[in-house]
Amino acid sequence: MLRRTFIATPALAFAAVNRGSVRLGVDIFSLRSPNWTPFQCLDYCAGLKVQVVHFSEVRFLGSLDEAHLRRVREHARNLHIDVEIGMRSICPSSKLFDAAQGRAEDQLERMIKAAQIIGSPIVRAVMGSLEDRTGPVPLDAHIENTVRVLRAVRSQAADAGIKIAIENHAGDMQARELRGLIEEAGKDFVGACLDSGNPLRTLEDPHLTLETLAPYVLTTHMRDGSIWRVPEGIAVQWVRLGEGTVNFAKYARRFLELCPGRPFTLETIVGAPRIFPIFSPKFWEGYKKVPAWEFARFMALAEGVSPRPAFVPVPKESNSESARADSEASLRYARSLLAG
Repeated sequence: MLRRTFIATPALAFAAVNRGSVRLGVDIFSLRSPNWTPFQCLDYCAGLKVQVVHFSEVRFLGSLDEAHLRRVREHARNLHIDVEIGMRSICPSSKLFDAAQGRAEDQLERMIKAAQIIGSPIVRAVMGSLEDRTGPVPLDAHIENTVRVLRAVRSQAADAGIKIAIENHAGDMQARELRGLIEEAGKDFVGACLDSGNPLRTLEDPHLTLETLAPYVLTTHMRDGSIWRVPEGIAVQWVRLGEGTVNFAKYARRFLELCPGRPFTLETIVGAPRIFPIFSPKFWEGYKKVPAWEFARFMALAEGVSPRPAFVPVPKESNSESARADSEASLRYARSLLAG
């Protein structure tokens, strides 16, 4: 039985929340399949009547050329859309870091300048991915390296009036780890890009992630997920908004209470489940510091949940159409939550 069957209707769930200031957004990573130009992305999102378009990676912008960025800014302004921009890893020791693009500090400085030109109040960035929880470099060292990079650009960010939003990304950090990174780097210019779907890939209850990171949230990636038990351990899967088992309506209600004025930006990813073999001692090499009470809270999410139907991959030629359908369905559910 799905947990969401126990939730009150979306309108009732949000009856006490002031929704007038909520800005709905779309992360273009959700729509990467069509390979649209930023102008096509903005036009499509304008048709969806959202207020924020989040270009989470440089590739979605097409170029950091100043004239190009100014054209994108003007196009967004004409459509009455706020723009946010981002990049990938800023941790030199992460497996996700692209050294071909130059030093991490230089990459981040370029993005701060780009954000100032295009009118983005933040630069979204990540430390790494789940792979960085194991390997020759300890997770704590990756965090220290990321902090070092952030501190190196503090003055540039302050002068530009730009804040750096570090995402809890792809299983790299749990909430308390990201909170420590932000505090160490300087919460005056560093905050969180809160992803509601990624906590499941760090064995963490998304509701705990929200409560921990709420004071630091600058922007968001909103995504739903399911979790259930399998013989090997735990399966987690990202799904359309409203189709998961983590009580997203409750999550969203609490988000609006704790993070008023922050964008409610959807990053819709629908894919195959990922299995976490929690009964294997080797698996725990990347999770030795996870408190037992936090893991117990995560495991409780799987109680009484039936496995989802077998995932059927979408044919490659249908990727673009499927991505749009997933995003639009998730957006309709988000609006139903906010319409009460």
